[in-house]
Amino acid sequence: MANYRKILLATDFSEFSNETARRAIALANAFGAEMCALHVQEPMALLDTGYADILPFDLELTEQMLNAAKARLEKLAEKLNIPKERQWVEIGSPKAEIVRVAAEQGIDLIVIGTHGRHGLGVLLGSTAASVVNHAGCDVLTVRLSRDH
Repeated sequence: MANYRKILLATDFSEFSNETARRAIALANAFGAEMCALHVQEPMALLDTGYADILPFDLELTEQMLNAAKARLEKLAEKLNIPKERQWVEIGSPKAEIVRVAAEQGIDLIVIGTHGRHGLGVLLGSTAASVVNHAGCDVLTVRLSRDH
């Protein structure tokens, strides 16, 4: 059986993400592991560069979104007793950033929610499925539904 020392909660702040956090904390407690938390903010699509005078507005909005994400993560991390040095907000593709941060931080287990979509969602690939396929550590996917 694996002995997890560092567990990463990857959260999107969706209405169901509390269940993912509960699972991550239960595992951290069971293994005596350090909890870490990550939220990845997808970048805003910048407006046509022909409108250069609007560009600062986009950058300001991105900064505001980042600040809001940091505040939400801090609030969640406070409830879960995760110190600031183990909280990260990144900008980019959630699929890539979760895998990158986990590798850089020596994470043993990533805990991530999945909506378990079928059909077109499966063909396009979910964030959770991509993380499972590319992470260099174990990944626990928590099925998110209104039943939790």
